[in-house]
Amino acid sequence: MKFFIDTANLNEIREAQDLGILDGVTTNPSLMAKEGITGKDRVMQHYKAICDIVDGDVSAEVIATTFNEMIAEGEELAEIDDKIVVKVPMIKEGIKAINYFSEKGIKTNCTLVFSAGQALLAAKAGATYVSPFIGRLDDISVDGVALIEQIALIYRNYSYSTEILAASIRHPMHIIQCAEVGADVMTGPLSAINALFSHPLTDIGLAKFLADHKKAGTK
Repeated sequence: MKFFIDTANLNEIREAQDLGILDGVTTNPSLMAKEGITGKDRVMQHYKAICDIVDGDVSAEVIATTFNEMIAEGEELAEIDDKIVVKVPMIKEGIKAINYFSEKGIKTNCTLVFSAGQALLAAKAGATYVSPFIGRLDDISVDGVALIEQIALIYRNYSYSTEILAASIRHPMHIIQCAEVGADVMTGPLSAINALFSHPLTDIGLAKFLADHKKAGTK
């Protein structure tokens, strides 16, 4: 499973990159605004700064919702860096745009996916990634992880190359559950990734080892 971090915070991206397990970054306009990144020029510069930190793919989202505007915006984003993946919403115009980008060799991430049918359309159009939002489904009492499992089965049936990117990850169990059902990628906050380190028995065991070492050194 690939690990992406869902943020526009450069310090968090650097911290995740320094762990040696980061495979990419996903962002969106809300995350940019959270960091105070506004205006087209600043946003484009910020995407480049992210690309300079990480080794893997960086999803950059289009704001447009019409085909021609998405194409213009997506092509401009793709020129920032070879790592850029154009993030396109799951709408009719978005599917048309994904098909266009795929034919041009531009990587895409179909976002705001909430059903297997939507994921099937994205794969048919040639999306590089499809992003089911499992946390938001859980919020309305729908099993988000079950959707990941359903999409994985469909993609295996027809050998689609589109990678399942489990998005809207809220906690470490989401990561484990998505790994169990075959998600290719997970994207979530740094807190969810760091939480994977934690286990009380690890803390207890380490404390005991250090205490025993200290005792041995005093003899």
